Amino acid sequence: MILIVMGVSGAGKTRVGELLAERLGCPFTDGDALHSDANKDKMSRGIALTDADRWPWLRSLRVAIEQQQRAGGTAVFTCSSLKRSYRDVLCHGDSDVVFVYLKGTFRLLRARLGHRTGHFFDPSLLQSQLNTLEEPGLDEAITVSIDEPPERIVDRVLERLAARTR
Repeated sequence: MILIVMGVSGAGKTRVGELLAERLGCPFTDGDALHSDANKDKMSRGIALTDADRWPWLRSLRVAIEQQQRAGGTAVFTCSSLKRSYRDVLCHGDSDVVFVYLKGTFRLLRARLGHRTGHFFDPSLLQSQLNTLEEPGLDEAITVSIDEPPERIVDRVLERLAARTR
């Protein structure tokens, strides 16, 4: 199974993804690490990425997902996955790919971004990401609110995963 922790910047994708991978005893890949230097530079200057910027990044993530699928077992990835078309590229119709959507209010997300340091994402881009976001439906993702500590969020994700497999 491949889990992709998704949501806008500030939702806690990396922390939740790391904890989820730790609990599942599997590899973790932060999708941000696969962004090109040009994409990181644009975002650090407060310039929103276009679809043309995102497609190569999404394809590189898909390659990494396929490598994990060939290795077998479970793996956790993070990726904003803002649009359904992006999620379609990432899952490529594979039933073993499960999205975990971390959902939060603008106020909470903005506050988190205001306290974050050492990341290339300019907090002024939050509204742009929210405008781009096509929230996944129940058929597409496990949706979890980010108003709890990361450990509880992971508990909720694991509970919902277990319920899905019953």
